[in-house]
Amino acid sequence: MSTLTPRPSYAAVLRVPHARRTFAAALVGRLSYGTVSLALMLSLTRSTGSYAVAGLVMALFGATSVFLSPYRASLVDRHGPRRALLPMALLYAVLLCVLAAACRRPGTPEAVLAVTAAFAGACTPPLGPTMRAVWADMLPERALLQRAYSLDGVAEELLFVSGPLLVGGIVAVAPPTVGVVLSAVLVAVGTLAFVTSPAATAPHPAGREKDAAPTSGGGATGQLRALLQPVVVAAGVGVSVSAVDLLVVAYAGERGLGDGTAAWVLAALSVGSAVGGLVNGAVAWSSSTRARLPFFAAGLGLCLAAAGLAPGLGTLVPAVMCAGLFVAPALTTAYLAADESAAPGFRVRAGAWCNTAVNAGGSAGAAAVGLLVERLPLPVCFAVSGAVAAAAALVPGYRRRGSARSGGADQSSSASSELPSSSSSSES
Repeated sequence: MSTLTPRPSYAAVLRVPHARRTFAAALVGRLSYGTVSLALMLSLTRSTGSYAVAGLVMALFGATSVFLSPYRASLVDRHGPRRALLPMALLYAVLLCVLAAACRRPGTPEAVLAVTAAFAGACTPPLGPTMRAVWADMLPERALLQRAYSLDGVAEELLFVSGPLLVGGIVAVAPPTVGVVLSAVLVAVGTLAFVTSPAATAPHPAGREKDAAPTSGGGATGQLRALLQPVVVAAGVGVSVSAVDLLVVAYAGERGLGDGTAAWVLAALSVGSAVGGLVNGAVAWSSSTRARLPFFAAGLGLCLAAAGLAPGLGTLVPAVMCAGLFVAPALTTAYLAADESAAPGFRVRAGAWCNTAVNAGGSAGAAAVGLLVERLPLPVCFAVSGAVAAAAALVPGYRRRGSARSGGADQSSSASSELPSSSSSSES
């Protein structure tokens, strides 16, 4: 399942055997994650009549989904996508349908909604990390893998933009519970198509013994040390990006610009991220991923700090768009660095730890900035949110000795012998 091409490009990535079918199936399943949050929040709000209860239930749903992600990923590493991913997806879909039915039934106890949501979140299938692991198995050439991860990241960005729009169209003609059921159908159909693809034989199941075996880089300690930099950077990006949402709303409110202004500024952030991701994937970098990762994190931090000094909307939009240029490259590079660091049987979990870091950082960032906005001037809040990403850039990068994956983007290696570059940074 490996293909080397003389001129790596996005088209070359999609020409790899089974790549288009597998990627399309994964995107169908992952679209569920773009629709479920808004659909479920609207359903809970209508069912309970309380924003507090709806928020609590959503918090439980998100917490079990985020913090159990590495454990679910370990099941995929151990048993393979076909044996682990499909049961998770089907159980997750069933529980979403149960939640939808409970929201449609008047008088459903709040505890029932909370418990069902928590169990549903616990079963969320790790389609993103698994797809990235499959990319890494299909594309041992690092230049192609860089493009695949960039394409994956930009597509995921678009899913989280189009998902809420799809729900908005649904609720205009039907109850929001229809959006929850749609989310269940998307994840079930997408996962079924994904695991039945020939490419889903990768990553190969590791087995309990192999999974627990020590590595030449110091066993679990070496693995965790190698993952430190990409995970911390991913968390820093999550904190900073989630802070922007609230800061932009506060900026618009402070200047009486109207609620619609915030939407345009946040759209500029997404556009910048998409453009940055595509450019990052197309560039043939001469430096390693672990060398570039601090640069992207620091760039995001500096642009956010500068955005806080914007005197008006005309300067805030380009400043935020410039910050967005570093978001997708930082996350893509973090995923590549995590993959380079992954020991045999740890690849899906490595990606899942980055996912968990982004989501946990996003939750922490939203909560922290909500407190800061009421106590500090907005330029200071922008600077603090940018400083988090910049501070993450200071974390040194380590490689896991004996892994054999090349850190340079233009170098290639076999999937079984990979050696990440040693020092400061490499690609995600």
